[in-house]
Amino acid sequence: MPSVNPYYDKLPGSYLFSEIGRRVREFTAAHPRNRLIRLGIGDVTSPLPPSVIRALHRAVEEQADPEGFKGYGPEQGYEFLRRAIVEDSFRNLGITPEEIFVSDGAKCDLGNFQELFDLSCKVAVTDPVYPVYVDSNVMAGRGGEWKDGRFSGIIYLPCNAENNFVPDLPRERPDLIYLCYPNNPTGTVLTKDQLQVWVDYAREKDCLILYDSAYEAYISGPDLPRSIYELEGARDVAVEFRSYSKLAGFTGLRCGYVVLPRTVPAGRAAGGGTDLWSMWLRRQSTKYNGCPYIVQRAAEAVHSQEGRAETRTLVKKYMDNARVIRAAFEETGFRVYGGEDAPYVWVKLPAGLDSWSFFDRLLHEAEIVGTPGAGFGPSGEGYFRLTGFGDPSLTEEAAARLKRMYKAIPE
Repeated sequence: MPSVNPYYDKLPGSYLFSEIGRRVREFTAAHPRNRLIRLGIGDVTSPLPPSVIRALHRAVEEQADPEGFKGYGPEQGYEFLRRAIVEDSFRNLGITPEEIFVSDGAKCDLGNFQELFDLSCKVAVTDPVYPVYVDSNVMAGRGGEWKDGRFSGIIYLPCNAENNFVPDLPRERPDLIYLCYPNNPTGTVLTKDQLQVWVDYAREKDCLILYDSAYEAYISGPDLPRSIYELEGARDVAVEFRSYSKLAGFTGLRCGYVVLPRTVPAGRAAGGGTDLWSMWLRRQSTKYNGCPYIVQRAAEAVHSQEGRAETRTLVKKYMDNARVIRAAFEETGFRVYGGEDAPYVWVKLPAGLDSWSFFDRLLHEAEIVGTPGAGFGPSGEGYFRLTGFGDPSLTEEAAARLKRMYKAIPE
């Protein structure tokens, strides 16, 4: 048999959400009549918006018509969608349709984009962190050794209550910096001034920011940046990743996009031989046949006047859920973060209680599924994540169960 990629062996245990699934399956097998409330994985629960459903039906009917049938599409995405994206989200930010690359989701893009860079590149991540950033680089060979809950080749930037969840600039210069705002898992945000610090640093140190803004639709603060391109100089040092999953419920339909300005150079990471835009286009053209036509028509509908109104309703529903969860934990005496500009609630656990123990306790005593903070990195230990993506009535029930579970402030 051929040799396999040795770096997969460096990944510790199973993927976070696979382990959660295993524990939940064991619980349900032992308690088949119990009703679990799942507030762990950030999957949406509401149906697709009506305008999206109509667009899907129209596109399907086109596929039955010789005049409207579509086969292979452009790997970069159909122009009708790329233009709609720019008009709706980047109209005054200098982004053009040719700088949009449509895909089947931000998770795939974030995992794949690291392929463009040499294995010698140093990677920095905020900690706690969405696991894909770290794991995809470990799989490629940039992780180093796993020891004491972290990889030696990754630069970790702690974000916790002690620094108000604002990461400090790294002491060691990285080549790639992963930033996610609104943040998954902490639900926190950066102001324009705070984010400008990172853009200025990247320009000074010749770094590239990979900016995950999958949750930008949940920002309510008028002065908070929804795109990194609102910051001066960001077009020269940042690539932005967006998704329709949490905006319009496309977790099953699958669609997202990368915003990659032509002004972002390849720099030292690619030997200066070409620009990143051309490299990403070549990568997508070689390994990807494009997001399905009917899905892109559905995504286009999200940017219509009706679609925007419908998605605002969805976002409000999920944020109302997040506020219910946050209020329940606050009422029972926990310190809580997030849940204001993001659909995630980040709970500080009592001293001496680790996050996997709290996961099991919440599962067995309240029959609620959440996500242990330890699964998001070393700085996630001592915290716990819950999502606002559940059904509103079940979220209210979860809040009631939590209050019954903790009738007094936890010591």
